[in-house]
Amino acid sequence: MNERTGGDAAAAVVRRGRLRLPRGLRWNLPFYFFSRFFKPGNPILLFEHLRQFGRAAHYRLLWNDIVLLNDPEDIREVLVDKAGVFVKERTQRRMRILLGEGLITADGESHRRHRRIAAPAFHRQRIQAYAGTIVELAERRAERWRDGQRLDAAAEMMALALEVTARTLFDTEVTAEIKAVNDETNAVMEIYNTLIAMPRAEWLLAAHVPVPALMRFRRAKRRLDAVVDGMIAAKQREMDERQARGEEIGGDVLSMLMAARDEVGGTDVGNGMARQAGNRLNERELRDEVLTIFLAGYETVANALTWMWKLVGEHADVEARLMAEVDAVLGGRRATLDDAQRLKYVEMVVAEAMRLYPPAWAMGRQAIEEVEIGPYRLPKGCFVFFSQYMVHRDERYFPEPLRFDPERFEPEARAGRPKFAYFPFGGGGRQCIGEAFAWMEAVLVVAALAQRWRLRLEPGQRIGLQPKITLRPDGAVWMVAEARGEAAKPEMDEMEARA
Repeated sequence: MNERTGGDAAAAVVRRGRLRLPRGLRWNLPFYFFSRFFKPGNPILLFEHLRQFGRAAHYRLLWNDIVLLNDPEDIREVLVDKAGVFVKERTQRRMRILLGEGLITADGESHRRHRRIAAPAFHRQRIQAYAGTIVELAERRAERWRDGQRLDAAAEMMALALEVTARTLFDTEVTAEIKAVNDETNAVMEIYNTLIAMPRAEWLLAAHVPVPALMRFRRAKRRLDAVVDGMIAAKQREMDERQARGEEIGGDVLSMLMAARDEVGGTDVGNGMARQAGNRLNERELRDEVLTIFLAGYETVANALTWMWKLVGEHADVEARLMAEVDAVLGGRRATLDDAQRLKYVEMVVAEAMRLYPPAWAMGRQAIEEVEIGPYRLPKGCFVFFSQYMVHRDERYFPEPLRFDPERFEPEARAGRPKFAYFPFGGGGRQCIGEAFAWMEAVLVVAALAQRWRLRLEPGQRIGLQPKITLRPDGAVWMVAEARGEAAKPEMDEMEARA
């Protein structure tokens, strides 16, 4: 089916009473069921089709108005200037069936309270203390590889990111409990897309309707909650013992969350109940926050690193410059926190990989009243989406947008772009609380691995997209490890002593 083109972006408006909507699909979305861009499991195809309408595009899904925003200034209005007019949209709210009321899903005062309590655990000085742990775990992973070994980069980066999350969140190795959390999270994720598309999924879950997908989800979620509750209980016993001995609490994120108090207080939006200043997270809130941080803490970084190695493996010039910087900055020694600030090109490579393949690839909000955004006036209840995947590929800000070019992130080039031309960690009051940690982790992991190994991309692979909660590759990313030689190896005395 052919659609109308948008014409001039600012003038492409359809009036409906008081409203001014962007142009878009003529018919309700289900009428396009057999069109090439309609694939319920891959909204990116729809977003790419809607690009033709320019600055924004409108369509209807049953009785709902939906607008896709492509302009950074319009996105800034939604996330910053008029954030109080919007709440999380339906799909993200429905994530509560998996994550509960955590930082990703909470709204209003509930979100502000959770963020206040979690903030000390993600203070810059606190996360910098994890630098040595990150490098140690990356080097341990590098020790397992062998010259000429065929590796699935996706699986390797997931395993490494899981190890980092286990140590920094729980202060433990990847134990049977951590593996259980990971396995059960993957199990519920596999069913999650089905639940997102299912009408009244929350009600059906609560009513224990015997639908097979819902039954599998309930079982996996019960097991997941039980494992996390057990780990929290064990951490509480450890903290009690530390307190009895007059010791400080541990430096892991879970200990910080359990000890943190809300020094402001307020009223919960959902139930109108007042919370006094000094309150801690209750058991349910703590479990929800642990699940949220666990998922966000390893899934996003692992995907970013996987796509980065794939892209570096395809561009020998980028690889050569990256390796040269790592060797020049580190000189064969172990990477440190200070090096994370000095490895500028490594950071640029990671940034460019997240431009092309942002782990958080789309966001959405719902208007709680009529609102003007740019040249448009949107109705109350309108769903507004914006996709990092799409905006990061806008040729106005990134010429030849499909070309992998880390120099786009030289300081001068970055300064010439609007803030929301590149927003892999969101923006506004809900910007990812772990952004600084993620950047530090990614740069140090790349440096530690690149000292020892080149990863050659196996030719002939068709690596597609799997846009779920995060943007995963749709299968393995096969690469061959090539040892770089003795001169590039870091000092391994401590690791050899442990062995």
